[in-house]
Amino acid sequence: MVDFGGWDMPVQYSGIIDEHHAVRRAVGVFDVSHMGEIEIRGPEAARLTEFVTTNHVAKLKIGQAHYSGLLYETGGFVDDILVHKIAEDHYFLCVNASNQEKDFEHIRAANRFDAEVDFASARYSQLAIQGPKSLATLQKLTPVDLSAIRYYWFTDGELAGVPARIAHTGYTGEAGFEIYIPPAEAERIWGLVLEAGAEYGIKPCGLGARNTLRLEAKMALYGHEIDASISPLEADLAWIVKLDKGDFLGRAALAGQKERGLTRKLVGFEMRGRGIARDGYEVAIDGVPAGWVTSGSPSPTLCKNIGLCYLPIAQAHAGQPIQVIIRNQPVDAVTVETPFYKRAK
Repeated sequence: MVDFGGWDMPVQYSGIIDEHHAVRRAVGVFDVSHMGEIEIRGPEAARLTEFVTTNHVAKLKIGQAHYSGLLYETGGFVDDILVHKIAEDHYFLCVNASNQEKDFEHIRAANRFDAEVDFASARYSQLAIQGPKSLATLQKLTPVDLSAIRYYWFTDGELAGVPARIAHTGYTGEAGFEIYIPPAEAERIWGLVLEAGAEYGIKPCGLGARNTLRLEAKMALYGHEIDASISPLEADLAWIVKLDKGDFLGRAALAGQKERGLTRKLVGFEMRGRGIARDGYEVAIDGVPAGWVTSGSPSPTLCKNIGLCYLPIAQAHAGQPIQVIIRNQPVDAVTVETPFYKRAK
């Protein structure tokens, strides 16, 4: 157990590699109740949500979700979030645990619209059921037809006899579901999920496997790939930025950055020499300091040591030889196409 954003969180149960393989091959369950929830309601809820996020809220259908960014005016990240459209006048945001109070105050400070911002974290626990057998596992507990929920869509229904929001989303690169349930029911439902997945070899999973899984899928982690000093364009997340949708917080800074041209960008790499790249290690090109590692780990799926790093834009392409400084020694690596792992459809 470790402190994580003010929460006591499990690093591992049976072991990181064991849990990682369970998710890739069958099913695993994560207690992610530390995540925060913010709800925006009112006649102009859509306008407020559009103004404080980078993606195009107006294109969401009821029951659809998307990945987006909350930005400062400078273009750096307040947080990365999921936006769910509950109704025309109701949006549900899932935000990072350590940022939830900051996110709430940021949105509330920007609220010049006929909308209410509600800090709703205390009303929800969240479990993530992930892996190829996640649907078969969770279907035992709900009358909702889970096969009808498309990727990045959700529905409100009943699960284990209680109201639940069931979203076809996740942070592992696998098919899976994230369920939002009453906190008083979380422990019971956790047990029922483990029972339902027992025939598939379900494993409870901790932060360690969550990190290796999301790294293989090249999913950003706040405080590593993204923070207040990094823009979505630099983080290779231009696809969540819709500059043509109208004004939003950070738009002017991003438009200016795009016009001037980026100076750095996030890329993936594989180690060629012996050694594991860790967060914060220096990266050099031809012996000259060039960037830093944001995340690094052995990949249980690929059996390689992989990582993400920022490099000058001229070298931020696949096939660039680099050196990662490990214990004051340069170790060879090379940049590669990402994501490192992509599940078969």
